[in-house]
Amino acid sequence: MKKIFIASDHAGYNLKNSVISKLKKIIDLGPKSSDSVDYPDFAKKLSKKVAANKGSFGILICGTGVGMSMVANKQRGIRAVLAHNEYVGVMGRKHNDANVLCMGARVIGPSLGLEIVKWFLSTEFEGGRHERRVEMFE
Repeated sequence: MKKIFIASDHAGYNLKNSVISKLKKIIDLGPKSSDSVDYPDFAKKLSKKVAANKGSFGILICGTGVGMSMVANKQRGIRAVLAHNEYVGVMGRKHNDANVLCMGARVIGPSLGLEIVKWFLSTEFEGGRHERRVEMFE
């Protein structure tokens, strides 16, 4: 089974806990409360774990998902998709081999968040013509 890491900031804390309650064997990288924290710290922490564990996935949640996705995509080996619906999450996997899913807890509700996670984690990278493009990322 592939490792799945999750982290948030204070704004994403409740959605993070909703995801954790539905997924088994997910590794919570924090925070441990809804007290104010700096999202770049958690995005970097998760990105390092995903990059170090080939084939693993990450889920990052902040208020809009924008900050987490910006920080994650600056880290080597990370291809983060910011998804506010299932289609974007699926296409991020299929065409871009995304290994990190970013979501905005102030943009989507818990049930939609769980659906996006489900579809993201169950979608395979198509490869083919997309593989050449993904290789260009690095």
